[in-house]
Amino acid sequence: MFDLKVIHSVLDQMEDERGVSREKMLDAIEQALATAYKKEFGKRGQIIRCHFDITSGATTFDQIKIVVDESMVRMEETPIEEGPEDDRRPHVEEEPVLGEDGELRVRFDPEKHILIDSAKLIKRDVELGDELIFPLEAKDDFGRIAAQTAKQVIIQKIREAEKESALSEFGQKEGDIVVGHVQRFERGNLYIDLGRVTGVMPYDEQIPGERFKPGERIRALLLAVDETPRGIFLKLSRSHPDFLEKLFAIEAPELQSGAVEVKAIAREAGSRSKIAVFAHDDHIDPVGSMVGQRGVRVSTVMSELGGEKIDIIEWSEDPALFIEDALSPAEVVSVEIAEAASADGENRGRAVVTVSPDQQSLAIGRGGQNVRLAAKLTGWKIDIISTAKDEETEARTEEVATDATEEAPEEAQ
Repeated sequence: MFDLKVIHSVLDQMEDERGVSREKMLDAIEQALATAYKKEFGKRGQIIRCHFDITSGATTFDQIKIVVDESMVRMEETPIEEGPEDDRRPHVEEEPVLGEDGELRVRFDPEKHILIDSAKLIKRDVELGDELIFPLEAKDDFGRIAAQTAKQVIIQKIREAEKESALSEFGQKEGDIVVGHVQRFERGNLYIDLGRVTGVMPYDEQIPGERFKPGERIRALLLAVDETPRGIFLKLSRSHPDFLEKLFAIEAPELQSGAVEVKAIAREAGSRSKIAVFAHDDHIDPVGSMVGQRGVRVSTVMSELGGEKIDIIEWSEDPALFIEDALSPAEVVSVEIAEAASADGENRGRAVVTVSPDQQSLAIGRGGQNVRLAAKLTGWKIDIISTAKDEETEARTEEVATDATEEAPEEAQ
């Protein structure tokens, strides 16, 4: 009846390619055979199990009955239909009913229940809740409908096993970088083949301006792993700030060991990013460890991000010094803390930064990008003023003071 060579080949292929173990596949086959047997030769309410010997191909079928007493079931006389199950009238399991003693009870079904008095005649040491096994006649001539039902059971079990395998594998990789190949681009979403499953990168998680061809190798951050009725949904991202940190962790051993820590990241994907780092060891230069010798580490990360500019600064507990470094490459004259930040963090503090006239445009950046990223990195509201305005204000003040001094004698006369 069974071609064992083909079955072994399929089991090996499912285990290697889809991660479904042989035990789960054999369990799916046994459940499918039991379902087909019940469909073709069984009765309503029967619990049928199958044992499939993978070495010889022999199958045995058993009927299972649960040992109960009158306190566990409701004894009602209902006509039991003989013969195989009728497809036109599907069997619906009855919901348990709350008894007078407050316990749930189901209707007694002689096809799946057996009273303990009768069970003790078969097995002396039987207890309530035990299962008694009754062998059934072996059958191998299943009809078309039963075979189709068995096929559906196997497909369903394989999908459940694949879903469980993918969830256990990628659930551990959530927050890490995964590597895949581009499948297709559809309705703004980028579909990436990760081997056993397909990941989706939404449009807002992509780097603006990046284009990929089908089959091209791509690296992305596994942002979320969700279980849906259709399967496992893997959300990927290349614009998330954590993707930048994970790329540096690959290049910088100091970041992997924990000697250097990333304190904050402000990123506008595809354009520019600022990252603040801190070294727990005084003998380590945090900025130098991220930049690398001759800038090789930061250059590798920038090339992965399509040339995105990256500013690396050293984190400081002093807000004024931290804000000054965050506005690099602009040179700051002074930083004045105008309004301190609240303790609960709801209201950010405000700082007034003074720069020279030739550094004002550099501090603000194109479209305000530099000061915007610095504010996001530090958590402070930053106002940029130029020393030229201060000099102009002082000049106007001196001119007014001179005019007032000259007019004073005339008023006296």
